Amino acid sequence: MTADDLRETSAALAGRALELPELGRAGAVAAYVSVGSEPGTRALLDVLYARGVRVLLPALLPDNDLDWGAYEGEGSLARVQHGGRMALFEPTGGRLGPDAVTSADAVLLPGLAVDARGMRLGRGGGSYDRVLARLERAGAHPALVVLLYDSEVVAHVPEEPHDRPVHAVVTPSGVRRFHPGP
Repeated sequence: MTADDLRETSAALAGRALELPELGRAGAVAAYVSVGSEPGTRALLDVLYARGVRVLLPALLPDNDLDWGAYEGEGSLARVQHGGRMALFEPTGGRLGPDAVTSADAVLLPGLAVDARGMRLGRGGGSYDRVLARLERAGAHPALVVLLYDSEVVAHVPEEPHDRPVHAVVTPSGVRRFHPGP
C-alpha cells in the first residue's frame, strides 16, 4: 500500500470505529499505535483523546507482557526499539502497570486476521493473550475489538485452548460483530 492508501484506510478505519457505541460511551480505551503496514490507529487515538477519553497505550516488557501508559497526543510517544524485534511507538509518561488495562471500557487489539467465529490470530508473541487472561482474572469485561483490513477477515484461523473470541472487528468498509458486547 502507498502512503496515501494507508492514510485513506486509516481515516476510514477511524470513522468506522468511532461509530461503535462501545467507543462512544467509553471513559477509557486501551489501544495501540500501529506500525508499518498495520491498519492505522493514529487518527482514532487523536479523536478519542480529543473527546476526553483516557487512552491507554502499551509498553512492551522484556518478557513480552505489556505495561500501560497514558496517551496525551502525538508528542507523548517515543519510538522504542526492542532488541532485534520491531520498533514500537510507546507512551513517554509514567507507567501504570500491567493491570491498568483492567480499567478500560474497550480494548482495541492488533491482529493478523479474525475469522467468522470472532477468533483472532495474533503475531505469536502472546502479549495480548496475557492481556485477555488478565482481564478474565480481574472479572473485567471490556468490549474487545480488532482493527483490520477487509482482506484480513477470513473463514478460519487456528485456535488454541487459551484463545478467546473478540466482540467485533472493524475494517475500513464496516463493522462485523461476533458476540454481544459487554
